[in-house]
Amino acid sequence: MNVYLISGLGADKRIFKKLKFPENTVINHIDWIPPQSRESLANYAHRLSETINTRKPFALIGVSFGGMIAIEIAKILSPVITIIISSSLKSSQLPLSYQLAGKLNLLSLIPTFLLKSSNKLIQNYYFGVKTVEEKKLLNQIVSDTDSHFLKWAIGAILSWKNEIKPEKLLHIHGTKDKILYTKKYVPDFLIRDGTHFMVYQNADEISALIGKILAETIKS
Repeated sequence: MNVYLISGLGADKRIFKKLKFPENTVINHIDWIPPQSRESLANYAHRLSETINTRKPFALIGVSFGGMIAIEIAKILSPVITIIISSSLKSSQLPLSYQLAGKLNLLSLIPTFLLKSSNKLIQNYYFGVKTVEEKKLLNQIVSDTDSHFLKWAIGAILSWKNEIKPEKLLHIHGTKDKILYTKKYVPDFLIRDGTHFMVYQNADEISALIGKILAETIKS
Protein backbone atom coordinates (compact mmCIF):
# COMPACT_ATOMS: atom_id res chain seq x y z
CA MET A 1 0.00 0.00 0.00
CA ASN A 2 1.17 3.53 -0.77
CA VAL A 3 1.27 5.78 2.29
CA TYR A 4 1.44 9.53 1.70
CA LEU A 5 2.86 11.65 4.51
CA ILE A 6 1.95 15.33 4.84
CA SER A 7 4.04 17.32 7.30
CA GLY A 8 3.05 20.20 9.55
CA LEU A 9 3.05 23.88 8.76
CA GLY A 10 6.38 24.74 7.21
CA ALA A 11 7.92 21.44 8.29
CA ASP A 12 9.24 18.72 6.03
CA LYS A 13 9.86 14.98 6.12
CA ARG A 14 12.36 15.35 8.98
CA ILE A 15 9.43 15.36 11.40
CA PHE A 16 8.62 11.77 10.37
CA LYS A 17 12.15 10.36 10.49
CA LYS A 18 11.64 8.35 13.71
CA LEU A 19 8.43 6.67 12.57
CA LYS A 20 8.57 3.03 11.51
CA PHE A 21 6.12 1.54 9.04
CA PRO A 22 5.09 -2.02 8.12
CA GLU A 23 7.22 -3.69 5.46
CA ASN A 24 4.34 -3.88 3.00
CA THR A 25 3.99 -0.09 2.75
CA VAL A 26 5.62 2.31 0.32
CA ILE A 27 6.26 5.70 1.91
CA ASN A 28 5.77 8.86 -0.14
CA HIS A 29 6.47 12.34 1.22
CA ILE A 30 4.25 15.07 -0.25
CA ASP A 31 6.25 18.25 -0.74
CA TRP A 32 4.67 21.67 -0.43
CA ILE A 33 3.96 23.62 -3.61
CA PRO A 34 3.83 27.44 -3.82
CA PRO A 35 0.38 28.73 -2.81
CA GLN A 36 -1.56 31.00 -5.11
CA SER A 37 -2.51 34.50 -4.02
CA ARG A 38 -5.21 34.35 -1.28
CA GLU A 39 -5.69 30.63 -1.99
CA SER A 40 -7.94 28.72 0.40
CA LEU A 41 -6.73 25.65 2.26
CA ALA A 42 -9.26 23.52 0.38
CA ASN A 43 -8.13 24.72 -3.05
CA TYR A 44 -4.48 24.25 -2.14
CA ALA A 45 -5.22 20.69 -1.01
CA HIS A 46 -7.01 20.05 -4.30
CA ARG A 47 -3.92 21.05 -6.28
CA LEU A 48 -1.66 19.04 -3.96
CA SER A 49 -3.87 15.96 -4.45
CA GLU A 50 -2.80 15.82 -8.08
CA THR A 51 0.57 14.39 -6.95
CA ILE A 52 -1.11 11.27 -5.54
CA ASN A 53 -1.28 8.04 -7.55
CA THR A 54 -4.92 6.98 -7.22
CA ARG A 55 -4.52 3.88 -9.40
CA LYS A 56 -3.34 1.94 -6.35
CA PRO A 57 -4.78 1.79 -2.82
CA PHE A 58 -3.30 4.53 -0.66
CA ALA A 59 -3.43 5.94 2.84
CA LEU A 60 -2.99 9.54 4.00
CA ILE A 61 -1.19 10.56 7.18
CA GLY A 62 -1.08 14.26 8.03
CA VAL A 63 0.41 16.07 11.02
CA SER A 64 -0.94 19.40 12.33
CA PHE A 65 -1.54 21.65 9.29
CA GLY A 66 -0.86 18.57 7.18
CA GLY A 67 -3.78 16.88 8.91
CA MET A 68 -6.13 19.59 7.70
CA ILE A 69 -4.72 19.21 4.19
CA ALA A 70 -5.24 15.43 4.45
CA ILE A 71 -8.88 16.00 5.41
CA GLU A 72 -9.49 18.15 2.36
CA ILE A 73 -7.74 15.63 0.09
CA ALA A 74 -9.80 12.80 1.59
CA LYS A 75 -12.96 14.71 0.66
CA ILE A 76 -11.82 14.66 -2.98
CA LEU A 77 -10.14 11.26 -3.37
CA SER A 78 -10.83 7.87 -1.81
CA PRO A 79 -7.99 6.84 0.53
CA VAL A 80 -8.40 3.49 2.23
CA ILE A 81 -7.66 5.28 5.52
CA THR A 82 -6.79 8.82 6.58
CA ILE A 83 -4.91 9.39 9.83
CA ILE A 84 -4.50 12.88 11.25
CA ILE A 85 -2.06 13.52 14.10
CA SER A 86 -1.90 16.60 16.36
CA SER A 87 -4.47 18.30 14.16
CA SER A 88 -8.07 19.55 14.09
CA LEU A 89 -10.89 17.67 12.43
CA LYS A 90 -13.25 20.61 11.92
CA SER A 91 -12.73 24.36 11.74
CA SER A 92 -15.23 24.87 14.57
CA GLN A 93 -12.92 22.80 16.78
CA LEU A 94 -9.97 25.15 16.39
CA PRO A 95 -9.07 27.06 19.57
CA LEU A 96 -11.36 30.07 20.08
CA SER A 97 -8.40 32.44 19.92
CA TYR A 98 -7.63 31.19 16.39
CA GLN A 99 -11.23 31.59 15.27
CA LEU A 100 -11.33 35.14 16.66
CA ALA A 101 -8.04 36.05 14.98
CA GLY A 102 -9.42 34.79 11.70
CA LYS A 103 -12.64 36.79 11.98
CA LEU A 104 -10.73 39.98 12.85
CA ASN A 105 -8.10 39.36 10.15
CA LEU A 106 -5.35 40.04 12.69
CA LEU A 107 -2.72 38.25 10.61
CA SER A 108 -2.75 41.10 8.08
CA LEU A 109 -1.39 43.40 10.79
CA ILE A 110 1.73 41.28 11.38
CA PRO A 111 4.77 41.85 9.11
CA THR A 112 5.87 38.64 7.39
CA PHE A 113 9.39 38.70 8.83
CA LEU A 114 8.08 38.73 12.42
CA LEU A 115 6.35 35.37 12.06
CA LYS A 116 9.66 33.51 12.33
CA SER A 117 11.23 35.65 15.01
CA SER A 118 9.38 34.33 18.06
CA ASN A 119 11.31 33.78 21.27
CA LYS A 120 12.82 30.27 21.28
CA LEU A 121 11.74 29.68 24.89
CA ILE A 122 8.12 30.44 23.97
CA GLN A 123 8.43 28.38 20.79
CA ASN A 124 9.85 25.40 22.69
CA TYR A 125 7.12 25.69 25.34
CA TYR A 126 4.22 25.59 22.91
CA PHE A 127 5.67 22.77 20.82
CA GLY A 128 6.62 20.85 23.95
CA VAL A 129 10.21 20.14 22.91
CA LYS A 130 12.54 19.21 25.75
CA THR A 131 15.83 17.63 24.68
CA VAL A 132 18.72 19.32 22.88
CA GLU A 133 18.02 17.13 19.85
CA GLU A 134 14.34 18.14 19.70
CA LYS A 135 15.12 21.85 20.16
CA LYS A 136 17.75 21.69 17.41
CA LEU A 137 15.34 20.01 14.99
CA LEU A 138 12.52 22.46 15.71
CA ASN A 139 14.89 25.39 15.30
CA GLN A 140 16.09 24.01 11.94
CA ILE A 141 12.52 23.51 10.73
CA VAL A 142 11.49 27.05 11.71
CA SER A 143 14.66 28.50 10.19
CA ASP A 144 14.15 26.65 6.89
CA THR A 145 10.48 27.62 6.57
CA ASP A 146 9.68 30.15 3.88
CA SER A 147 8.20 33.25 5.57
CA HIS A 148 5.66 33.90 2.82
CA PHE A 149 4.47 30.27 2.85
CA LEU A 150 4.22 30.46 6.64
CA LYS A 151 2.05 33.58 6.55
CA TRP A 152 -0.19 32.12 3.84
CA ALA A 153 -0.57 28.82 5.73
CA ILE A 154 -1.47 30.53 9.01
CA GLY A 155 -4.04 32.62 7.17
CA ALA A 156 -5.41 29.50 5.46
CA ILE A 157 -5.87 27.81 8.84
CA LEU A 158 -7.58 30.86 10.37
CA SER A 159 -10.01 31.07 7.43
CA TRP A 160 -10.53 27.31 7.03
CA LYS A 161 -14.14 26.17 6.73
CA ASN A 162 -14.84 22.50 7.24
CA GLU A 163 -17.48 20.66 9.26
CA ILE A 164 -17.25 17.34 7.43
CA LYS A 165 -15.56 14.21 8.76
CA PRO A 166 -14.49 12.16 5.74
CA GLU A 167 -15.18 8.43 5.82
CA LYS A 168 -12.44 6.14 7.15
CA LEU A 169 -10.66 8.84 9.12
CA LEU A 170 -8.95 8.40 12.50
CA HIS A 171 -7.55 11.12 14.74
CA ILE A 172 -4.54 10.77 17.08
CA HIS A 173 -3.94 13.59 19.55
CA GLY A 174 -1.79 14.32 22.60
CA THR A 175 -3.13 15.21 26.03
CA LYS A 176 -0.58 18.03 26.39
CA ASP A 177 -0.88 19.66 22.97
CA LYS A 178 -0.63 23.43 23.55
CA ILE A 179 -1.07 24.52 19.93
CA LEU A 180 -4.14 22.68 18.66
CA TYR A 181 -6.08 22.06 21.84
CA THR A 182 -9.82 21.81 22.36
CA LYS A 183 -12.37 20.18 24.64
CA LYS A 184 -15.03 20.11 21.93
CA TYR A 185 -14.26 16.59 20.76
CA VAL A 186 -12.59 13.36 21.77
CA PRO A 187 -9.99 11.98 19.31
CA ASP A 188 -10.05 8.31 18.37
CA PHE A 189 -6.71 7.78 20.10
CA LEU A 190 -5.15 9.86 22.88
CA ILE A 191 -1.41 9.81 23.56
CA ARG A 192 -0.85 10.47 27.26
CA ASP A 193 1.43 13.48 27.80
CA GLY A 194 1.75 13.83 24.02
CA THR A 195 2.73 17.33 22.85
CA HIS A 196 2.43 18.98 19.44
CA PHE A 197 5.83 17.45 18.67
CA MET A 198 4.79 13.94 19.67
CA VAL A 199 5.08 12.43 16.18
CA TYR A 200 8.82 12.77 16.82
CA GLN A 201 8.92 12.41 20.61
CA ASN A 202 6.53 9.44 20.86
CA ALA A 203 7.51 7.85 17.57
CA ASP A 204 7.55 4.27 18.89
CA GLU A 205 4.05 4.50 20.35
CA ILE A 206 2.63 6.25 17.30
CA SER A 207 4.42 3.85 14.92
CA ALA A 208 2.83 0.88 16.68
CA LEU A 209 -0.58 2.53 16.49
CA ILE A 210 -0.23 3.39 12.80
CA GLY A 211 1.01 -0.13 12.06
CA LYS A 212 -2.03 -1.65 13.75
CA ILE A 213 -4.42 0.69 11.91
CA LEU A 214 -2.83 -0.06 8.52
CA ALA A 215 -2.83 -3.82 9.20
CA GLU A 216 -6.53 -3.77 10.11
CA THR A 217 -7.28 -1.62 7.05
CA ILE A 218 -5.51 -4.04 4.70
CA LYS A 219 -7.40 -7.01 6.19
CA SER A 220 -10.75 -5.32 5.70
